[in-house]
Amino acid sequence: MAEYSVFSLLRNGFNANRDWAPAWRKPEPKAAYDVVIVGGGGHGLATAYYLAREHGITNVAVVEKGWLGSGNIGRNTTIVRSNYLLPASIRFYEHSLKLWENLSHELNYNVMFSQRGVINLAHSPAQSDDFMRRGNALRHEGVDAEWWDRDRIARAVPGLDVSASARFPIVGGLMQRRGGTARHDAVAWGYARAADRRGVDIIENCEVTGFLRDGDRVTGVRTSRGDIAAKKVAVAVAGSTGRVMQAAGIDRMPIESHVLQAFVTESLKPTLDTVITFGGGHLYVSQSDKGSLVFGGDIDGYNSYAQRGNLPVVEDVMSEMVALFPGFARLRLLRSWGGIMDMSMDGSPIVTKGPLPGMYLNCGWCYGGFKATPASGWLFAWTIARDEPHPINAPFTLDRFARGLVIDEKGQGATPRLH
Repeated sequence: MAEYSVFSLLRNGFNANRDWAPAWRKPEPKAAYDVVIVGGGGHGLATAYYLAREHGITNVAVVEKGWLGSGNIGRNTTIVRSNYLLPASIRFYEHSLKLWENLSHELNYNVMFSQRGVINLAHSPAQSDDFMRRGNALRHEGVDAEWWDRDRIARAVPGLDVSASARFPIVGGLMQRRGGTARHDAVAWGYARAADRRGVDIIENCEVTGFLRDGDRVTGVRTSRGDIAAKKVAVAVAGSTGRVMQAAGIDRMPIESHVLQAFVTESLKPTLDTVITFGGGHLYVSQSDKGSLVFGGDIDGYNSYAQRGNLPVVEDVMSEMVALFPGFARLRLLRSWGGIMDMSMDGSPIVTKGPLPGMYLNCGWCYGGFKATPASGWLFAWTIARDEPHPINAPFTLDRFARGLVIDEKGQGATPRLH
């Protein structure tokens, strides 16, 4: 498959774009693979790519029940950052951010990563102290963080209501300049194309309905397109983890599935060149390259596997947006969508071996799945290939809940819906 370049663009431009090769093959599943990855989202595709690139394991199949990228990888607000508090979280997401910075070049595919910065707004002295503490923790780990006062934020974000009469007065904010956004579907396509070029089979419309077993050991998957044997089976299905694990005979997992809605407005002229998050509630907003505002907020509080949400959360998110940006009140909403979040007990992911021999598990991403895509794939591939975790994902085990070693980044305890 040819490289994408300015020369291939010119050549195909002169022949009416008739000679572009498909970005990835449409193979029939083989009877057996070294590794079968269940889930063709960003994490599954990234895992397949890094298995091939970093570890030379190319006899790999990615099986996806729908079309590639139909899950959470295409249903998010595209924000990338590493500005966490706890050391384990900082190291994980900073590893991801470093991979993001070279990803388009590495994949030979423009994922449209834009390091426009992420500002977390603070609305009280206590919140300022909390954000400064987080900034200091980041700097101790060698990660960029800056405290901005209200005047500097006002200059950077002209449409923001920074007046003393604002419903939530702004006293400052924590800026991470290296954070930003990326194009969510381009990430899926880029990893798919790069994995396919290294020999990985991407099998769409192939739903996993059960698992092949030899005693306790998982030896493959049953699918809507037949049985597939595998030396190792890796599960990376985000909000569908509970259902897929039930098919393996595991009825209880330390996660809950919830809907997370996201929204897009009509296009407007460039007005917001950074990412803003609201400290008085839960809102995050940026402006896309096409001019639309892309934003989201809290999960819907009930358990669900539906890729749609309810109006109370829509109202809540809209009211927070208008509280920050009164000028956006007249914008029309073009569309919304929902992703299925697998909310873990402590708000942190699970990237580990098990819980059955021959099985590997990647889940519990809560709000952090998209930004973690490169590191999740890199570290999950390491764990699968070497049968042991990398030091970065070693704390993110499944048994940490039983051992009391939770990574409670948000500090809200074992309540998945609050994370």
